[in-house]
Amino acid sequence: MSEGEKGRILVIDDDEGTRKVVAEALKSEGYSVDTASNGKEAVEKSQTNFYNLALVDIRLPDMEGTKLLTSMKETTPEMIKIILTGYPALENAVDAVNKGAHGYLVKPINMDELLRTVDQHLKKQSELKEYGQQRLAQFVETRVKELQTEESDTPKATKKD
Repeated sequence: MSEGEKGRILVIDDDEGTRKVVAEALKSEGYSVDTASNGKEAVEKSQTNFYNLALVDIRLPDMEGTKLLTSMKETTPEMIKIILTGYPALENAVDAVNKGAHGYLVKPINMDELLRTVDQHLKKQSELKEYGQQRLAQFVETRVKELQTEESDTPKATKKD
């Protein structure tokens, strides 16, 4: 994430009121927010834009939210996906997690809980990214040393007169 940007979030919900309220709450916390009213629009946006996190309504007019999770997992596997539902049943939660959801929030949405959940997931994502970058830097540093050692251990060809 760039300096000053907390993260890019896609809010996917067919209810315009929910989309607007959630988007405004997230924007007020410094997130960059985009919205989609159905699964097709969400897939298109996730193919052309980068999002750190998606909030996905479990029931959309053109597809189930769990089917959307599977589609989005194929196009953007690193995106965190949190299901929003007004139908809190254990089988829905289990299905959502099995299809790639990282979290599950019940409607009506408690904004404090939503913001806390989003913040926790994005912090964890950022830490994992930083850890991966550190590991890559360590690997490169070690590999350079190995190559330098190999180079210095290799006898140089001597010039014959």
